[in-house]
Amino acid sequence: MIQNEIERIRNTTIKPSEKVNNFLVSRETSPIETGVKLVELLKRTELSYNDLAEIDEERNNNLPKDVIKEVEIQLKYEGYIKMQEEQVEKFKKLEQKELKEDINYEEIKGLSLEARQKLNKHKPSSVGQASRISGVSPADISVLLIYLEQMRRK
Repeated sequence: MIQNEIERIRNTTIKPSEKVNNFLVSRETSPIETGVKLVELLKRTELSYNDLAEIDEERNNNLPKDVIKEVEIQLKYEGYIKMQEEQVEKFKKLEQKELKEDINYEEIKGLSLEARQKLNKHKPSSVGQASRISGVSPADISVLLIYLEQMRRK
């Protein structure tokens, strides 16, 4: 039911009309000048799934509340969810990048003093572990990744 409703919303086009634009203005959001996918209207912060019932003529009004809530969450926040999933993938890759135990972090130019001290103290076995050490910044991780790439090429 959730996937069917998501597909319907993605494929439903709302055409500009006086009724539609009056509705949008009444919800303090900008009117439309061309046809817009319903999903794009749902992503507007001023509009909720329930609000859109007024202009969504193909809607199934018998959907359970939990289905409606899930549809709204997935569509409204899909950009954020996608970014989070990409970040998880990035972290998985960092976990696979191994760090040799004999690395002298004092010799790596560009690392902050605090990062050098903490990395030498904790001797992480992967870049992922290094990224979770307090005091090791994302900039330090970037420097570390560049260093590893340079070592790999030698």
